[in-house]
Amino acid sequence: MPFLEPFQSVISRFKSLLKQQFAVPVNAKNLLTPTTFEPNNPGIRGVWIPSTDCKVLTSKQRIAEAMNFLADTGFNTVFPVVWNRGFTAYPSQIMREQFGAEIDARYQGRDPLAELIVEANRVGLKVIPWFEYGFVSSYDLNGGHLLAKKPEWAAYDCNGNLLKKNKFEWMNSLDPEVQDFLLGLMLEVARNYPVNGVQGDDRIALPCEGGYDEKTVKRYRQECGIEPPQNPREGHWLHWRADLITEFVARLYRELKAISPDLLLSMSPSPYEWGLVEYLQDSKSWVDRKLVDMLHPQFYRRDFNGYKQLVDRLIGEQLSGEQLQCVSPGVLLANRGSKYSMNPELLLQVIAYNRQRGIQGEVLFFYEGLRDNGNALAEVLKNGPYAC
Repeated sequence: MPFLEPFQSVISRFKSLLKQQFAVPVNAKNLLTPTTFEPNNPGIRGVWIPSTDCKVLTSKQRIAEAMNFLADTGFNTVFPVVWNRGFTAYPSQIMREQFGAEIDARYQGRDPLAELIVEANRVGLKVIPWFEYGFVSSYDLNGGHLLAKKPEWAAYDCNGNLLKKNKFEWMNSLDPEVQDFLLGLMLEVARNYPVNGVQGDDRIALPCEGGYDEKTVKRYRQECGIEPPQNPREGHWLHWRADLITEFVARLYRELKAISPDLLLSMSPSPYEWGLVEYLQDSKSWVDRKLVDMLHPQFYRRDFNGYKQLVDRLIGEQLSGEQLQCVSPGVLLANRGSKYSMNPELLLQVIAYNRQRGIQGEVLFFYEGLRDNGNALAEVLKNGPYAC
């Protein structure tokens, strides 16, 4: 498929995908008119802007250029990273007071979040800062500077080892003091910056192997009258810990809305129910209890059938009716570690299937994937489903 096609040709291809593959009526006006940005009818055209494998946040000039590019492509929402590897991408009073590190050293003397908000607002983009690391303390650094300063915040497995999964080392997400810390960071941004909301992802969680620290074991014993089982996936023990994560999400939602009812809580969990069993993320309960405004499950599949199965399971087993209105799935454009880059045809298939199933938007991971191969994916979006 040529990367650059005339406008009508790309529209025709997108409509054809809907008609031929999914046998649904197509209304070109509906496909091409941006939907109003509201929690109940998101129409999100979003993209994540990380600091790993991405240079957008490294200068004001790059930020301005990226915002121009995204607005021109047809996006309406950006999710810039503000918390990863134990540091913030904005000057944080909480981090300065607790860890003596006001901002990531890469941004010393700047405020990338403030710079991005100015440039995003200039071109009409919504901004929802992304707390990428959540309760993770470090990546392959034995806890990093956070746990070096506060070792009592560490999470442990049943063998008494620092909780580590896929090289990520974890703080104890079940500890009220740790929860207060992360909540404080997220509310700090909501209070101090003119943002549209805040976002947590698959690390507002705890690997199921965790929870064996002394404080959590004592709490479980007091509340349940039994010892935690050695099997971390045992039903009662698993759901008890997942409920503590859910209560954190509930508190975050309440306190965010107390700042302003217009602020949105966006969450991007792992797919349910794998995310529940492996990371104690009961995202079904989050939606059932109306604790989130927007849900972006990470449907990171590299073939259409794999993606379709996740969407079908979401609609058939997890959500029902109006609940679907809060969903805009995460879509994988690129993975630098595996040198993966999505092809344009697959991206069109995924978006077409979203619309056919009543899903009005998506969030793409990540910005640099739009720029690969001469902006190939951005071009098919701009001249197709994201055309204005």
